[in-house]
Amino acid sequence: MDGSESIDITFDFRSDTPPWKDPDALSPTLRKYHKLLWSKPLPSGVMFELVDTIPGVYLHHHSRLGEFWLASDSVIPTFRYEPRLSHVFEQIPEGLEGFVRIGYTIGGMMVFPGNRVGGQMTINGARGFHPRIKDRFDLTVECIRRHYLNETSPLSAVLARYADYFRLFGDFRGYVEFFLLQDLVTDDYLGVKFFSPWGDFNSRPVPDNMATYLAYRELAVGFIEARNQRIRAWGTMHRAG
Repeated sequence: MDGSESIDITFDFRSDTPPWKDPDALSPTLRKYHKLLWSKPLPSGVMFELVDTIPGVYLHHHSRLGEFWLASDSVIPTFRYEPRLSHVFEQIPEGLEGFVRIGYTIGGMMVFPGNRVGGQMTINGARGFHPRIKDRFDLTVECIRRHYLNETSPLSAVLARYADYFRLFGDFRGYVEFFLLQDLVTDDYLGVKFFSPWGDFNSRPVPDNMATYLAYRELAVGFIEARNQRIRAWGTMHRAG
């Protein structure tokens, strides 16, 4: 990052996206922020340069490391379209807008490989459709942690299809540190801090009452806020450098 480029951690990516369209695909500010943040040295020291000049491709990298097509994903679901939570939302006096808004700041955004392998689902698609994940980012990161340990998870198959991508980061700690996810894991990088009580992948991923939903929201928002601060600190340090 040069001195003229900065990241506004309060920016709502819906604000520069056409009405009713997807910020992950169409917010120019979000794509710029992803390019600024993740074009940097990998744990190996090799530069992971991303470009956004290929028509129809969100972000692209091609070097001796390989070729990678990345897409954006807003990773913290509010579950606002879950029918069985409608009675809960009706009882939240402040509504959901605050939760939705912070979810569309950079701390609630990630990139994953966006190309289909063998015509099968991408990581974004698989984590959204799997009934034991339901778009939960904490559960997705647990699957990624297990991938690095060669352990099984609901996303084992899709993560294995993108094994070359995950090898870029060396190990789970390398992945976490590259994407500034330290606030989602334990200090020793051996575990994930879940947004709700969790009993392996047998637990329901979607909260089902007011208490569990509010607890989930509090922890999810706390993670986004902490990651936003981490992103701001990283950006300030690299502008100064």
